[in-house]
Amino acid sequence: MIVGLPREIKQDEYRVALLPVGVEELVRAGHQVVVEAGAGLGSGLPDHEYLTHGAEIVPTAQEVFARADLVVKVKEPLEPEWPLLRKGQWVFTFFHFAASRALTEAVISSGCTALAYETLTDDRGRLPLLTPMSEVAGRMSIQEGAKYLEKPQMGRGILLGGVPGVAPAHITILGGGVVGASAAKIAAGFGADVNILDINMDRLRYLDDIMPANVNVLFSDRHTIREQLQRADLVVGAVLIPGAKAPRLIEREQLRLMKPGSVLIDVAIDQGGCVETSRPTSHREPTFLIDQVLHYCVTNMPGAVGRTSTFALCNVTLPWILRLAEGNLQRLANRYPEIASAINVADGVVTNRAVAETFDLPYDSLFAS
Repeated sequence: MIVGLPREIKQDEYRVALLPVGVEELVRAGHQVVVEAGAGLGSGLPDHEYLTHGAEIVPTAQEVFARADLVVKVKEPLEPEWPLLRKGQWVFTFFHFAASRALTEAVISSGCTALAYETLTDDRGRLPLLTPMSEVAGRMSIQEGAKYLEKPQMGRGILLGGVPGVAPAHITILGGGVVGASAAKIAAGFGADVNILDINMDRLRYLDDIMPANVNVLFSDRHTIREQLQRADLVVGAVLIPGAKAPRLIEREQLRLMKPGSVLIDVAIDQGGCVETSRPTSHREPTFLIDQVLHYCVTNMPGAVGRTSTFALCNVTLPWILRLAEGNLQRLANRYPEIASAINVADGVVTNRAVAETFDLPYDSLFAS
């Protein structure tokens, strides 16, 4: 099989979907790897490292897409890339279809097969390809929140950990999954007053056992959320329904409950966001102000720490890339339920129920788990 690695074109995206060692493993398995020139530069991986390990370097993304049977990426294909997708081709990347009807329809029209990192599910119900990026995003949410709470950034002028005689920041985290737990660990390390909200009592009991003393766990309901919004200096939206649009937990009118200059980090923006007033932003222009609440809604947060994120992502994706390169989608889907769960669109048909329901599209369970 020919595996293609294009350069990411999303603004301020510095990750790459394949390491040089991945090229070597694919070549050793008898496959060809075509890499767009400069694909790894954002992660400190020059072309010669890919060339040394057996890749062919080509000058354009058009050539990568034209030749590759399997395209591996980090972020969803952007509009300039949609015409490059073709029937019979497999694309393995983060798609986050529920956040974009236009992307969903473009992929359906192309006839390609879309395998999404974020829906690949193991036999314990975990999302192993999403997990490392959720860990990065969770940690970054506190790092970014600390920065934007500073007065020059239009924040309240709050130091997360406070100082002797001055109370620390109050941080509310909506969701106790990987993002939320990762955020809480970093926030606790700063010495902040941290509160995690979730609807899963088993998860809350687990978090209560493992978290430091300055992390409280609360059952999430409308009253508790409203109460927390009144107290919070920093709110992190960290909820996820795999493959589906994120639930809306904060309405526009609730922003008035928040303190002027408080900060809202909507990590769920990749799946449409969990705040009514959220809209996608970029690392170049990451924030906007509504009702004196500073919103940070960057859709590719881990892209800012490209080298860390690239290595973390490739550690978990390479085994699946090697399996996909064996070819024969039906056989792979039957053999590996994880691969079946990753297939969101195949030959013009939506095969992920959550995506189909989000946009009221026809659904075919042929490859779905």
